[in-house]
Amino acid sequence: MGHRDVGILHPGAMGARVAAQAVTAGAVVRWLPQGRSAATRARAVEYGLRSAANIQELAETCEVVLSVCPPAAALDVAGQVAAAGFRGVYVDANAVSPERMAEITGVFEGSAVTVVDGGITGPPPRETDRTRLYLSGDDTAVARVAALFDGSALIPVTLAGPIGRASALKLAFAAYNKISYALAAQACALADGHGVLDDLLDLARQMLPETPLAGTEHLAAAGPRAWRWEPEMREIAQACRGVGVPSAFAEAAAETFARWEAHKDDTAVTGERLIADLVQGTSPSMSRDRTGLPLR
Repeated sequence: MGHRDVGILHPGAMGARVAAQAVTAGAVVRWLPQGRSAATRARAVEYGLRSAANIQELAETCEVVLSVCPPAAALDVAGQVAAAGFRGVYVDANAVSPERMAEITGVFEGSAVTVVDGGITGPPPRETDRTRLYLSGDDTAVARVAALFDGSALIPVTLAGPIGRASALKLAFAAYNKISYALAAQACALADGHGVLDDLLDLARQMLPETPLAGTEHLAAAGPRAWRWEPEMREIAQACRGVGVPSAFAEAAAETFARWEAHKDDTAVTGERLIADLVQGTSPSMSRDRTGLPLR
């Protein structure tokens, strides 16, 4: 096991960029290519990741494993790593509630694994200072993880306190940032239903120019991501209920994003189409033409 060997099971758009920052800082990052798409394989090659033959090899050779995946898969990924006999630091950097983090920690109970709670804010890290990795949990393990990204475009930020704090901060930020897209879409759909959408957009450009309401082109960014944002909203709702905060905002946003799931990774979808999906009350299964392809 190398001192700076890091494992990441399935490097998607965010995970691959996070792994690339560890490579930049001097780590060897291993991943699992089995069953992954050509796009994922291309990212792994581009960012200098090394393939592992199987999850057992990854578990044996890495001292840190990073989990960066859709929140609905986070518990399952933890279970796979635990079953492989991993004995190191496991970082769950997913958009999950503190309650879900407690479940993930429980997966490793009684093992030689130290769990670190992580929360990524910002876009996939590039050569900027916008993306942060918040960390909480065991001080020694947190320091080890933070050191993996020294001098990289991913800024580690340590939060004092137990597991759950990093996840709570991540979700609190996402609650404001991502629900704003759902709220803007709802406002646009309401206006469109009454024939005043253009007037609303003109008003928003003057009064709220830096918000998703200022133009349908801003809304379009949510379409390809909605399949990931919907379960994230469910996690936010759970976190809200855990501290007695009303969860209806997050639950409504989840319903909105569920309407757009058919546009997964479709960067050509327009804001107008997303608004139409809400006005017409379409569901993912209805958002396809007779060929089975997503409508744009």
